[in-house]
Amino acid sequence: MFLFSWGLLRKMTNNIKKYSLDINGKHLDVEVGRVANLANGSCVLTVGETVVLATASASKTAKEGIDFLPLTVDVQEKAYALGKLPGGFFKREGRPTTDATLVCRLIDRPLRPLFPKTYHNDTQVIISVLSSDEENPYDALGIVGSSIALAVSDIPFRDPVGACVIGLIDDELIVNPTYEQLQESKLDLTVAGTEDAIMMVESGSKFVSEEILLDALKLAQEVNGKIVRFIKEIVDEVGKSKWEIDENDDSLEDLKQQINSSYLEDLKKIVRSKDNKTEKSEKYNSLREKILSEISDDFEEDDINSSLDSIEKNEIRDALLNEQIRPDGRDFDEIRELTSEVRYLPRVHGSGIFTRGETQILNAVTLAPLADAQKLDGFNPIKEKHFIHHYNFPPFSVGEPGRMMTGRREVGHGALAERAIIPVLPNTEDFPYTIRSVSEALSSNGSTSMASVCSSSLALMDAGVPISSPVAGIAMGLITDENGKFAVLTDIQGAEDHIGDMDFKVAGTKDGVTALQMDIKVKGITFEIMEQALEKAKNARMKILEHMATTISEVSEEVSKYAPKITTINVPQEKIGAVIGSGGATIKGLQSDFDVSINIDEDGKVMIGANNSEIAENVVKAINSIIKDVESGEVYNAKVVKIMNFGAFAEILPGKQGLIHISEISTERVEKVESVLSVGDTVDVKVIKVDKQGRIDLSIKALKSSEKKDSSEQEKLNDDESNQPRRSGKRKQVGG
Repeated sequence: MFLFSWGLLRKMTNNIKKYSLDINGKHLDVEVGRVANLANGSCVLTVGETVVLATASASKTAKEGIDFLPLTVDVQEKAYALGKLPGGFFKREGRPTTDATLVCRLIDRPLRPLFPKTYHNDTQVIISVLSSDEENPYDALGIVGSSIALAVSDIPFRDPVGACVIGLIDDELIVNPTYEQLQESKLDLTVAGTEDAIMMVESGSKFVSEEILLDALKLAQEVNGKIVRFIKEIVDEVGKSKWEIDENDDSLEDLKQQINSSYLEDLKKIVRSKDNKTEKSEKYNSLREKILSEISDDFEEDDINSSLDSIEKNEIRDALLNEQIRPDGRDFDEIRELTSEVRYLPRVHGSGIFTRGETQILNAVTLAPLADAQKLDGFNPIKEKHFIHHYNFPPFSVGEPGRMMTGRREVGHGALAERAIIPVLPNTEDFPYTIRSVSEALSSNGSTSMASVCSSSLALMDAGVPISSPVAGIAMGLITDENGKFAVLTDIQGAEDHIGDMDFKVAGTKDGVTALQMDIKVKGITFEIMEQALEKAKNARMKILEHMATTISEVSEEVSKYAPKITTINVPQEKIGAVIGSGGATIKGLQSDFDVSINIDEDGKVMIGANNSEIAENVVKAINSIIKDVESGEVYNAKVVKIMNFGAFAEILPGKQGLIHISEISTERVEKVESVLSVGDTVDVKVIKVDKQGRIDLSIKALKSSEKKDSSEQEKLNDDESNQPRRSGKRKQVGG
């Protein structure tokens, strides 16, 4: 056994291959053959001290009964990569973070269209982040690693992709910026592509023009082409022979011919009608039932449904490309009917409804104190968020029953809208709130994510959030043929998205683009198409912004009466500890007693979140009393907190205690402190001394002595008055 293991180790060691590529001054190191050799394909990528393991595995047989690619992409962020323990009771990694989920989508989107259409085997790509230097992001590295693992494997994936991130700092485009550089960059653009075509785009930006975006895309594609050529060199040396599969599926040709010959004219009429989604669906289902009843004896029901869907798709594409007829009869540049409103929900802090055709989104905004910011535990150095956008897609939005869940799609759409809105938000110094914006898809027929951007913008303005400008979004589509003919469609609906070759989403203000996302179902598109799509998206965005201005043109002057009121004060830095208290006891006590939230910055800035201004004022008074220096002679109503044999400790202010010595409890002799005082008692005390170390001596006796003295003086005064001679006089008679 020992000899076998040693021999296996020597063989593995001999098969280790290392490769290196310079990408604009950074070295990408790739190692194949050392680890994870039982996977169909694997590699380890290193940039700086960030290390990623990429593996690809697949079953050898196709999954029965499906006509799609069952591809799964998983990303594992290991806590040990940062030299940390995972949080929680079990101290192990749990469900993926939001960032990891978004990277899963980034990887899946460019890879999926590049598999053969007839390949239906279970396939899984896993990205494991083994080490992070907290300087180099792993997003693009994960795409490149997945591409290499698939390319060197025996899985039928023959067209590798490269990926990179483009930033914009001081009007200069930079490749693969660090986390720190991304904080100051006006652009965060991730692009994946084959050697000659772009496959996927994901971007957040601060009002970047369409011209700069095109320049950034061209630079990204140059870098990606270089990476793809590098991957092909690796494949030539260590790549495995690919599984042979039949990429021409003509098993249903006879069935398709029969449907075409008997029912094509009926289908053409449905496709070219101007009915809405529901009406078309009813007519289409009636035709489907008719076909099933007439030919189901000769063919399987699943095959009939699949063939009919394929024929319908071809008819819609033919009507678009050759007859310029869209499924709902619109012109190619025409936006569906727009309606919107604000203040739909009475108790929420801000709300807006945005409707575009049959797509409708309700957004609700909630304002909370800064202390309620979302805490982040990932590789990005940003550890908290003060703006959170969530997106929900209930099954009733498409007229169907289904499971209520938050999947990767919901996370991705929410993150895209969040990216679009962030550039217009105020900073926390000007608007000290944590903001949550929730988009609910009430009805869906195309691009709910871009409608979410619009409804969120409306709700934020209604909530009194001083955004710099409204944000709108639009989705563009594309239909192409093998001859290079194409049509770019503005405001695609569900049917056009389903049968089209591109889903191109653009969000922004009147001043520029703030978010961009592109998914391609074919092997890339040209820059001519992208330029046209960006220009048409800009025109559509301006029209939507004009409509939104008719609903709400200015930010509400005040936040909702139901929103917390934020009061800000400043305390000296040396007094911060007094406000916080030992172990946070003082600040926790204030929050509990007044039912408020309190957040303190390192510079002494204190933000108080209260339900009304009166409560906030009381908290301010309490904090001012805490930071105020205690002086001899002052009188307080104190609470006894501890009994000792030599006296009692009493709290005169939150976090400030003094000693009432046994000799200062009473004017009479006290044998035991417990005979006079108990923990929890409240007593009036006088400060009789504050020493240089800040220790406070209190006295009850001093107050009693003063009271006794005052009483004696009053009695003497009364006696003096009684000894004065009375003034004589006659009593006035009343009556007869």
